Amino acid sequence: MTTATRGSPRAQRALAFLRRRIVSGEWPVNTRIPTEPELVELIGVGRGTVREAVRTLANLGMLETLVSRGTYVRSRFPVSSVLVDFIAEFDLGEIVGFRRALEVEAAQQAATHRSDADLAALRAALGADVPADVDYPRHVERGRLPGQFHHLLFEATGNRLMISLYGGVMAGLRTAIDRDEIIYGASAEVRRTDHTAILAAVEAGDPVQAAHAMTAHADRDLILPANRAVTAEAQVE
Repeated sequence: MTTATRGSPRAQRALAFLRRRIVSGEWPVNTRIPTEPELVELIGVGRGTVREAVRTLANLGMLETLVSRGTYVRSRFPVSSVLVDFIAEFDLGEIVGFRRALEVEAAQQAATHRSDADLAALRAALGADVPADVDYPRHVERGRLPGQFHHLLFEATGNRLMISLYGGVMAGLRTAIDRDEIIYGASAEVRRTDHTAILAAVEAGDPVQAAHAMTAHADRDLILPANRAVTAEAQVE
């Protein structure tokens, strides 16, 4: 069987199939897509064509293939490699601080600009959160980023620049998370409570309260290991 070239009808069909399901949200951010044999069956093309389509979207920052774990959706939109390389030049503490600032602003804008569809998606993501009786950091697969809720919150802003910046920041943090240079500071119970408070403020159209709720959450979400003790004390208080 011959392998389709990138511009061939089969290659274009495979790429369009994958991209359509990612952009539409049918395959949510940080979820695993069907396996290669399944994609071959679904699209009706060869393995080589599927691999090329996956590589193309991985180069765009939309997919990531993890050895022995499968391929995951990382962004609904292309992430600039130039932006990712630029962000990688900064210290992890600076990147985490920038992420915090972005998320607080995103919460404010989402409270102002969210649509009914955005709210429905956020509610669904909240409902799919890790159960409260599960240790969240252990539950999350190595190399995975925060779940759908954060990404959907940015999409609810309607601000394409903020969405792109967030994608670049999270792509830049991926390796650090995989190496435990950045860790999750919040338990599953605290994380769910935080998300519930953020969603309530966004639903109410209250940008001030949304920013307040996100500030509290961001301070104990992705953190440097050296800040673990401070974060734990804040959760107790």
